[in-house]
Amino acid sequence: MSKKSEKPAEGKEPESSWKDAIYNPRTGEFFGRTASNWGLILLFYLVFYGFLAAMFVFTMWAMLQTLNDETPKYRDRVASPGLAIRPNSLNIVFNRSEPLGYGQYVQHLESFLHQYNDSEQAKNDLCMAGQYSEQDEEPQKKVCQFRRSLLQRCSGMEDTTFGYAEGQPCVIVKMNRIIGLKPAGDPYINCTSKSGKSLQMQYFPHEGTIDRMYFPYYGKKSHEGYVQPLVAVKLLLKKEDYNSELIVECKVEGSNLKNNDERDKFLGRVTFRLLVNE
Repeated sequence: MSKKSEKPAEGKEPESSWKDAIYNPRTGEFFGRTASNWGLILLFYLVFYGFLAAMFVFTMWAMLQTLNDETPKYRDRVASPGLAIRPNSLNIVFNRSEPLGYGQYVQHLESFLHQYNDSEQAKNDLCMAGQYSEQDEEPQKKVCQFRRSLLQRCSGMEDTTFGYAEGQPCVIVKMNRIIGLKPAGDPYINCTSKSGKSLQMQYFPHEGTIDRMYFPYYGKKSHEGYVQPLVAVKLLLKKEDYNSELIVECKVEGSNLKNNDERDKFLGRVTFRLLVNE
């Protein structure tokens, strides 16, 4: 009995293959959609995301209109400044007979005090001591002079090693800037030993005073060239103070500025460790 070849019935479409899921040549569909369908989808998302981007830009623009270029809008979270020291280390360790050991501290102090050079400060104003330098109505604020020479034995002008070579190092204490801050009273820096032994210290300017003429600060743009007032502390170490770690705490006293908040160890105070070997 002869076999007859089977032929597909006329008018019946051939079976689909997996390739048709990607591109179907009979219908012109790509991934199940025609070119016009894909075009409409892309147009929809283009308009949708374009609208979102435009709304984001508008809200950012509206928010920026509420801000002041000169001062932050909200600045009541920190009412008192923190303290910092220079050289920029809370662990000062060196051997007074090894210049390479204390050279990094001397270099840092010299670099930091460059802006306080008398030649740099000559372009700033001589302000009235003991009075706030209020300039709310002035578009460009004047800057009060703080000459490096005020630091005397810790200025690096008489002793270029800032006392490190003789084992009586200088540490500079400064308050962080806060816009609009006007401390009441007569603030000054006071440092004490926390290591169980008393230490002799010398302050520059005299008695570690911070004059009110350097306040208030009006911000980086309005108060261009402003420099913070400094207090230099010279640690008059004796032979028995060498080769043992000393802990020194410096606080701002004599005003309404906070210096005893246990939640913030740097609010109105700073503690550092000192070890001088010989």
